Amino acid sequence: MANKSIYSKPEYFYNRELSWILFNYRVLEEAKDKDIPLLDRLKFLSITASNLDEFFMIRVASLKDMVQVNYTKKDIAGMTPQMQLEAINKKTHELVKDQYDTYNKLLLPSLAKENIYIIDHHEDLTKEQAQYVDNYFRSEVYPVLTPMAVDSSRPFPLIRNKSLNIGALLKTKQHDKNEENKGQFRELYMSHNNNGKKKKNDVDIDFATVQVPSVLPRFVEIPSKKEDSKTFILLEQIIEKNIDKLFVNYEILSVFPYRVMRNADLTIEEDEAADLLMEIERQLKKRQWGEAIRLEVEDSIDERLLQTLKDKLQINEVDIFKINGPLDLTFLMKLSGISGYDSLRSKKYTPQPAKWLHGEENLFDQIREHDVLLHHPYETFDPVVDFVKQASKDPNVLAIKQTLYRVSSNSPIISSLAEAAENGKQVTVLVELKARFDEENNINWARKLEKAGCHVLYGLVGLKTHSKITLVVRKEEDGIRRYVHLGTGNYNDSTAKLYTDMGLLTCQKAIGEDATAVFNMLSGYSEPAVWNKLSVAPIWLRDRFIQLIARERDFAKNGKKAFIKAKMNSLCDPGIISALYEASAAGVKIDLVVRGICCLKVGIPGISENITVRSIVGDFLEHSRIYYFHNNGFEEVYMGSADWMPRNLDKRVEILFPVEDPALKEEVIHILDIQLRDNMKARQLQADGTYRRLKYRGKDKIDSQKYFCAEAMAVTESRKHTPHSLRKFEPLTHEDSGEIES
Repeated sequence: MANKSIYSKPEYFYNRELSWILFNYRVLEEAKDKDIPLLDRLKFLSITASNLDEFFMIRVASLKDMVQVNYTKKDIAGMTPQMQLEAINKKTHELVKDQYDTYNKLLLPSLAKENIYIIDHHEDLTKEQAQYVDNYFRSEVYPVLTPMAVDSSRPFPLIRNKSLNIGALLKTKQHDKNEENKGQFRELYMSHNNNGKKKKNDVDIDFATVQVPSVLPRFVEIPSKKEDSKTFILLEQIIEKNIDKLFVNYEILSVFPYRVMRNADLTIEEDEAADLLMEIERQLKKRQWGEAIRLEVEDSIDERLLQTLKDKLQINEVDIFKINGPLDLTFLMKLSGISGYDSLRSKKYTPQPAKWLHGEENLFDQIREHDVLLHHPYETFDPVVDFVKQASKDPNVLAIKQTLYRVSSNSPIISSLAEAAENGKQVTVLVELKARFDEENNINWARKLEKAGCHVLYGLVGLKTHSKITLVVRKEEDGIRRYVHLGTGNYNDSTAKLYTDMGLLTCQKAIGEDATAVFNMLSGYSEPAVWNKLSVAPIWLRDRFIQLIARERDFAKNGKKAFIKAKMNSLCDPGIISALYEASAAGVKIDLVVRGICCLKVGIPGISENITVRSIVGDFLEHSRIYYFHNNGFEEVYMGSADWMPRNLDKRVEILFPVEDPALKEEVIHILDIQLRDNMKARQLQADGTYRRLKYRGKDKIDSQKYFCAEAMAVTESRKHTPHSLRKFEPLTHEDSGEIES
């Protein structure tokens, strides 16, 4: 165990929230990169916007809650919640400015060069375009809108989380003396609401709001000024232009869009909840109406209107973001998919057949012959879907057990599980109801599975079940055999095309026994006395990692070669980082690939000089977790569902599994090594906390994601000539490079 006094000083750690902001900057860099196809750059800017939304709803909201209850405990970097909020506020305002500089100065001009135009202000419309917009408003938009006035009788409405709205200051038209149309309604309205007593605000409504309907397209194509071009206008601009039609008899003093972000971090008292499913459903309804923690407005907003929003939403000045451009840039994701511009997008990659499988053969027969390694999305996710599908129909299969954390909206795996239950098989499914932002989807799936006859579990009190495991129990000639799938990512066939993940299909007896123990633990709280191959959190996964790191440290102290290579999404566990520091100080060479948050500092003299950290941001979201330990030449490779984070090691059910087949182990090491040599999409963490792109020399360029795409396609091509060959594909060779771009 690392010496806390030496390796756990606050100055040796970065704050996790500020590290996350740096990650979002790395995503933003992709939106700025002129070597990336233009419409793909729109996607990256959209991702930074959706990332920031979630960051505020969860992380910033949590810190605000801490400040409100006077929680002053410092984080690993020595920062109190208040200190963190102040630093986050400064950095996120800078980030938002950079987002809109990218949109206004880089992307809009580039789109214009390709004859794609986005109208940000309805004043810029031609006469023909204006007429088209007005007609569109009357036929498509007006029937959907619900304008809401605010006065002494009509309180300020509840503004939904993340909804885009239009606020207006209104004034009764002075020249309108005719009370026939409006007076009768007003007198009747007041008689019901004010006992017939007039008040000034009943005549002069000074504020109104209307929600921009999310059921309609955010951007609308309108006639262009010239041929061979496309012009779009945003829906809020269409509504702004026609706002007078919503508030007849009123003079529009000012009108501007605004957007509210609310606290969406659910507080669930699991110990006191009689029914977890019903408690989560109840809490979900609150998510839309949580405390306002961020207000986005246009930078030219009328100050009177802004003051009204500030007062009604009870939001602080520091939480207001004045924006030079359209609010909510997530619309760019759909815009990037407009038809007719394939030349402005990367060619879509088609996942290839799994290297270690033959599609035409029975899946269980192949797993019985050898373990199977899967590498998504370079290889298709179909084997995982087929594993459950074949099991649901196979008369020899007795039982299927699976954990589900996030699944797609039309999941074929869910359908197969339901079919298996209908076919009389024992089906046990743990549906994690606490998977953030997937709670409602998971509740619906849980109910569908229960109706089909599946035994549905909702997880353990106080813990999220984040592990990815499927167990199939099959009766065969020589007895009962257990087949297991273990993965680094979710059982989601949609995200499997976008996230890089790895999986293992095996029927090893020891792993099968452990898999049974996992499900028995989840369903009956029975923990086995001994585990064979799997390491499970929160029971002893942390201790296992510390032990593996310490073993390399001891090899180094004894003058032997010692290496650690690891890939994960985030690294912020202080105990693990301290252990890595101690190993580095002893001489262990440590190479890490950490996509997002990294609280570890490199280059600390005598502490972390032997540690390198890279972050890869590319077309696919890096999501796999791989851990390599040299072990004095007896290399050990593990994969799993857990990052090196306190929540994964202490508050979730996670599984770490070994890759022991020599060919598969070699393959995983190869995958890890290629990512450590990526010099196109990798940024390396510097001693000053910045990330810098790596240089490449001459033609020695390695984009690890494109490399794996090419490698998978080469395997498919070779199969055309040797269809039954499982020979190891010889990877392309490159000289190693790792210089830092200045």
